[in-house]
Amino acid sequence: MTARGRTALLLPLLLTVALAGCRTGRNYADPDATRAAGARAMSDTTRGAPDTLRVVSFNIAFARRLDAAIALLATHPALRGADVVLLQEMTGDATRRVARALDLHWVYYPAIHHTRARQDFGNAVLSRWPIVEDARLVLPHPSRYAGTQRIATAATIRVGDTLVRVYSTHLGTPLDVGARSRRAQMRAILADAARHPRVILGGDLNDGAVGRVARDAGYAWPTERGPRTTRFGRWDHVFLRGLASPARDAAGTVGREARGISDHVPVWARAVLR
Repeated sequence: MTARGRTALLLPLLLTVALAGCRTGRNYADPDATRAAGARAMSDTTRGAPDTLRVVSFNIAFARRLDAAIALLATHPALRGADVVLLQEMTGDATRRVARALDLHWVYYPAIHHTRARQDFGNAVLSRWPIVEDARLVLPHPSRYAGTQRIATAATIRVGDTLVRVYSTHLGTPLDVGARSRRAQMRAILADAARHPRVILGGDLNDGAVGRVARDAGYAWPTERGPRTTRFGRWDHVFLRGLASPARDAAGTVGREARGISDHVPVWARAVLR
């Protein structure tokens, strides 16, 4: 075998070893030790339950441009006044700041402590309506190189007399796991959600096609069509079960106004309580 041939055979192995040695984070094993949550400062107890919920999902990219993200969420016509906000790549402190600015109940769980960014890295659910129960769901198939896990933050919100289960998730990247593993991660969330009659599920899926798993399980997919949410494709989505999407225009993507805030742009959808 020639030297060039030996190099060609060894290169994939050397690359794998190098990537495996570059751990980007430390998994959190105890689901309760790192939980952060808070309540609205000015809850309006006189307001009746709405017929329709506005849902927003936004990956804010390590919460680096948080002030700009808060301004967008608070002022953009498609986002302001949202009933449910799903955030990814957040810290507990950053989530608290968003919740205070928007006056929302909130719960946050990190998946890992990101060693390069020197901060926690996780998902949050923020709600205009009280959160009565929450949990962290660790998803299968950690990163094949770094061993870091992915999670969904789950929260049950009470809208009047109606309970709605909400999930904010961030599935594995194409570098971390393959498409089959992302489908398994989605199925793990759907399995947890199966006991709840009304479900909102959203987040950064790192995949444009994995939403078919939710659709095949009976979920509405109001954000299926639209422009890219990252430079790689339309990866950010919202799914509904036990709630209806009122019209074809009851979902959308915020593009131009969100540029420069994150490497993702937010998506939104309206859900009708049945």
